[in-house]
Amino acid sequence: MERLMKTVCTPWIHTHYRYMCVFCLSMQIVWGLDQVTLLNPPEEPLPGHLLEVLYSCDEPATVQLKCIVSFDTGITSTFLLRQWSCVPGDPNIRTVELNLPDWLVYQADGIVPDTQWVLRCLLLASLRYNGFDGSERSVAAHDVATLQPKPFFNRPVKQHQLCIAWSAQVMKLTQTQKQCPLEQETVHLLSSIYASTGEKFGITKTLEPYSSELLEYLRVKVISFPWCMFSIWIFVTRHCQTNMCGVFHHIDSDNNYATPTLFLTKSGQLHIQMNGASEESSAFLSPFKVPLSEWCQIRVMLQGRMVIVSMVCIDKEQRTVRSIERMLSHIVVLDDTEGYFVIGGGKYIKGVEGYYGPVVYYRNRISPDSTSDVVIPDVLRTVNLTGWLQTCQAFHMEMIVKLSGYSLKAKQATDSQTCFDVFHEWMLQDRLPSQSQCGLWEATVPQRRQAARLAKLLAFKHGERRVSLSAVGRALYSLSLHKLDRAGSDEVVSRILPLLLQAGCLDDNRALHMSSVLYSAGLGVKKQPSKAWLLALLAAQKDDRLALLHLGHLHHQGLHGLPTDPDLAYAYYANIAQQTTLDRHNPTPEQTFVEAVYLNNDEVLNLQTNEDHHIFQWLKLQARRGAAEAEQAIARMLFWGQQGVSPNIQKAVRHYERGAVRWQDPVSMYDYGIVLLQGHGVEKDIPKAVTFLKKAMEQGFVPAINALAWYYEQFEQDYKQAVQLWEKADHLKSPDAALNLGVVYSQGLYPGKAADQFIAYQYYLKSAERGHIRGAILLADIWTTGISGRVNRRPSDAVLWVKWAAEHNGYLGSILRKALDSYLKSDMFSSLLYYLMAAESGYTAAQFNVAFLCEQNAFGFLDPAFASNCMWRYYNLTIQSQDPDTYAVIRMGDLLYEGQGDRQKDLLSAAEMYTRAALRNEPQGWYNLGVLAEEGFRLPLPLLAELGLSELYLAENSLLLSALYKRCRDSEDTDSYLPCSLALFNVYLQSLQKDYSAAIKFSTAVAVVAAPTIFLIILGVIRRHAPSLN
Repeated sequence: MERLMKTVCTPWIHTHYRYMCVFCLSMQIVWGLDQVTLLNPPEEPLPGHLLEVLYSCDEPATVQLKCIVSFDTGITSTFLLRQWSCVPGDPNIRTVELNLPDWLVYQADGIVPDTQWVLRCLLLASLRYNGFDGSERSVAAHDVATLQPKPFFNRPVKQHQLCIAWSAQVMKLTQTQKQCPLEQETVHLLSSIYASTGEKFGITKTLEPYSSELLEYLRVKVISFPWCMFSIWIFVTRHCQTNMCGVFHHIDSDNNYATPTLFLTKSGQLHIQMNGASEESSAFLSPFKVPLSEWCQIRVMLQGRMVIVSMVCIDKEQRTVRSIERMLSHIVVLDDTEGYFVIGGGKYIKGVEGYYGPVVYYRNRISPDSTSDVVIPDVLRTVNLTGWLQTCQAFHMEMIVKLSGYSLKAKQATDSQTCFDVFHEWMLQDRLPSQSQCGLWEATVPQRRQAARLAKLLAFKHGERRVSLSAVGRALYSLSLHKLDRAGSDEVVSRILPLLLQAGCLDDNRALHMSSVLYSAGLGVKKQPSKAWLLALLAAQKDDRLALLHLGHLHHQGLHGLPTDPDLAYAYYANIAQQTTLDRHNPTPEQTFVEAVYLNNDEVLNLQTNEDHHIFQWLKLQARRGAAEAEQAIARMLFWGQQGVSPNIQKAVRHYERGAVRWQDPVSMYDYGIVLLQGHGVEKDIPKAVTFLKKAMEQGFVPAINALAWYYEQFEQDYKQAVQLWEKADHLKSPDAALNLGVVYSQGLYPGKAADQFIAYQYYLKSAERGHIRGAILLADIWTTGISGRVNRRPSDAVLWVKWAAEHNGYLGSILRKALDSYLKSDMFSSLLYYLMAAESGYTAAQFNVAFLCEQNAFGFLDPAFASNCMWRYYNLTIQSQDPDTYAVIRMGDLLYEGQGDRQKDLLSAAEMYTRAALRNEPQGWYNLGVLAEEGFRLPLPLLAELGLSELYLAENSLLLSALYKRCRDSEDTDSYLPCSLALFNVYLQSLQKDYSAAIKFSTAVAVVAAPTIFLIILGVIRRHAPSLN
């Protein structure tokens, strides 16, 4: 029995083993291994690299080797390097020579072409199957390697082995002949208009040596025999109030005046100064005077020792020409690359009150145009400054007549109330007509009736006291604001704008700035950039802070067709930045602390309060209970006007005093000591101030150390004690201490040490980086000129620092506060108007809020077309700032994605916006990128590289979507967790559905292949049981 079982079982085992092998072989055919791997990819593009590729396939396929290159232009190109067939079987290793494009490996030499800058290079090996119709199916396997491209000049030069054809040699010689660089032989030092307030602010310019060795040799050779010309357009509104004012001057590396120097004297004459060798110098006055309110071109021509100064003034069609020639007794030295040139005022002299037009320097020649050929430049004609002033002058005369007439009538009305005898009254009745008659001077055009009525009202109100034109202008501006507040929409702007223009004509700078903003933004009126620029120039010339900020922004960004000029922008920003430091030392109720409040931030909006608000009342209660932080907060709000509280310095001082005396709080001690030192809201009391400052210092409050040092310097003149305290405070990161140490080093007041501008510069830099406004201004002042041999000139960085300082001005804060208060009261139009005034000055938070208000357009107070354009413009301006709000970046991406109005969709730009937001860990950015990818948009390789996802450029879309939605889900924003998780779950579902379909197909294939095997197994089992039955 045992033998029989063994005999029968052995064939059964062998039979089933054979069937299992057949089944496994069948499964291997169905479930073969597809792979391709780059075994030794190079780290950078190399010539002739031998690349090893491991590959295998389960049916005939094709292996492709490609190179994918992305350029700085945003273009991505793909190049097929090699391809070969794959036969099913064991894995193979193939060695191929990597023949990359020459322009990617070698330097351009005429034969090897030049190319755009390469950002990234990928090497892709892929395994592809062919369809039944010969087309390519999806990639079965792939591998990617990143090659880091070399910079152009670090690449090898290709050694061409073949003889080059004659035509190719000619092309090589032609292409290698480099074109001469553009040289600044005619330098436009100023191509725009500069509104000068007559202070120590101007435009600083420097020149570089010629790139051409020949031109530079000639320039150096004629330094002591200059042959050149300077052309300066100027419009003087008021003669110099000091002995001399700067028109154009040259400062050398030793901070001395150099050739040429051109001043305007108190009498209106030109003062011309030329320097020679060995400290020789000559100066002379022009016999002619510069007229007022006319555009004049002043030419200074140097022909060796001959100096020719000419002036051409143009008033309407009238042309006046004046000139003077002077032969100097010494040689004239002009090295235009040494030091710097200044248009207007500078460190050592005030500028002219008026306007500067284009300034051109002909470095090595004299302009061929004669004085008779001089015409007003196009930029001056476009602005038409003289036309405005002439119209205003006529309006001035009309209003002067009306004010005189109404004042006389008011006087007569006053006299009529005086008691006279019967005879005098009878004489008046007999002499005067029975019916009242209007004089001819009372007639007025309809557009000026409001001005006439206000003039009459003011004249009768003040009686015999004279009413000024500026008072009428202020009344017109107040009336305009009242009408705009009542309107609530942009429909009435066109009717109110004439009142604003008349107010501006009557010297109200606020009206000029508001009119400029309306024309610039196109709110309720046709957009007119040139008119907006004119009105801003008029207000800025009168030292209006917001107008200065507006013009600085225009020239910093190059808006409305104006040239980008950081030096011109610096001149405007430096003016308001300097005023900011003065304003902060002299706080007034018209100033408010600048707070960057974004209207989409509900948390910050809920913190806004006032004296009657529950938050403020709660803080007062906590302060009475001894909470030092509450006392500090109330005092700060009242002193600076923060969080919606109106400034009240006297009340703030009382809270400082209570915190210092009752609660012994070091912060309050310091603040109370400062107001006692400076007499803000309280009488000065130096000993008492020092007592509190010492107590604060003893408790470790660092600002008190700096304040005591300042006391020792200012009141005791004890510089040794002062610098010791400043050094201690600077070690503790005090911004004020770093600033003061910089000042004492700059002025040579540090005990035992000489003046050192470079050490001062280092302290200014520390102070600015710690957030000190004056430190930023002094740092920028050095960067705009540089320190010879120590600090290079950095005008672009200088303008950023003064812009930052200027944006802390309290008058800007007042406009922002009015805008926010209007918004909290649901007065959307007034809020938009005030935010526009700050937005056109370049303040980022205001630009965002303008776009946000236009987007919301609550109650439809804006025209839909204006609202749409407003969103585009101001979100676009917002994202150009250094640290834009991510909401603005997302919304700008949405606008580009939607392509509203006549704008087309721009998915690439939208993806760039979403990428910027994603890089700042904004979940909405990751989510929107996922939506773009789901809709079939292929994210460019450079964007994926920025996101750290370059390896997914050629992967399946589901892998990219999973990565994007995972980063969206894993961000710190808890609100985004659910939608991002749902999006990720949807991706998984789609992948599962796809895999399920593939599994069904796979199971069907397995069943077809395995059916014969299963049939044989069943047949074998049946045969085994058949003998046992017998």
